[in-house]
Amino acid sequence: MAGGINLYGVVMKRTNVYLPVVFMAVVALVLACAGQDENRAAAEPVYKALPASTEKNSAGVLNPQEVEKNSSLLDEIAELERSGIFLRGMGLREAALRQKINDHPGAVLAVFKELSWAYGHGLLEKNDLTQGIDSLYDYDGQGREDAAQTVLAIQAFMRGNWTEAEQKLIQIFGDVDDPDGYFKWMILSCALEKNPGDRKAILAYRSIRARNDQFPEFWYRGARIFTGIIAAQYAEYCIALAPDGPFAGECRSIIAVSHGLRPEDGAAIKSKTEVESLISQAVSQGNPRLLEPLMPLIGLPENPYTIYTLGALKPLGALPLFKEYFEGLALKSRGRLADRLIYICRG
Repeated sequence: MAGGINLYGVVMKRTNVYLPVVFMAVVALVLACAGQDENRAAAEPVYKALPASTEKNSAGVLNPQEVEKNSSLLDEIAELERSGIFLRGMGLREAALRQKINDHPGAVLAVFKELSWAYGHGLLEKNDLTQGIDSLYDYDGQGREDAAQTVLAIQAFMRGNWTEAEQKLIQIFGDVDDPDGYFKWMILSCALEKNPGDRKAILAYRSIRARNDQFPEFWYRGARIFTGIIAAQYAEYCIALAPDGPFAGECRSIIAVSHGLRPEDGAAIKSKTEVESLISQAVSQGNPRLLEPLMPLIGLPENPYTIYTLGALKPLGALPLFKEYFEGLALKSRGRLADRLIYICRG
């Protein structure tokens, strides 16, 4: 895959993530393939060019045993994803396996899955994501039309050309028997971006959430598509996965609007996980100033996130160090923020 070498170099340079120790044995067992040593696969999920060769016999026909073995490994990867596990390198392992069974569109899509996961978590810049996908167009230099069409479908999806992307994806993957594959998410996203009221597509989208649990963009697009409390829940899942990722800002605005606030109030919104983390850090370090990011939130008009944060902060009002901080801040504040700081200080 000559066009992929620079791509993997970019991903290595941009990402600083390592496999959690608890998953190393699982990843080594399931994902070690193409003759790689299991220990290395667990400890070093490196990005490198995928092998272009496939397992064929002397007549040029794929070896049935190799097809069965690699297909079984692909099933194992899918089950890991459905268990809520997606780790750095899994998409590239999938791509290598798909190349071995001549599933070139699937291999290209698996690389996109890897890159979109990294982008969604804020580990890859948008420009690098775009360049990475563009570099796949030549694939492995063999001029495979099916792979090239897959790249064009991905590019249309990234540009928000939903009709074009949907048509190409259905043409390429429409007959593939994989009800919750990544292409299925992309097709459903296209359908719902065009028609958010498509009930059949809505139900199908919700049914594939398990396999897409670790992908911020899955939750982001759901937050855009759905309304009310469901939209807020999807937005919070996205923020929890990547609070500084590329989709977090819009998701905070979606949460604000879903609770009757203005879109610009989204900048003050913190997820419950973020609130708990900030409070935990402030208490463990004995530093009330670490709570400053929560002040705009408790100054908002009444909403579930502000109420939750007030409830979480109130016990701190009984601690002298924190009570002194809240009282001092109340003297400098006005309106709702001042009133709520005084409420916290009452213990």
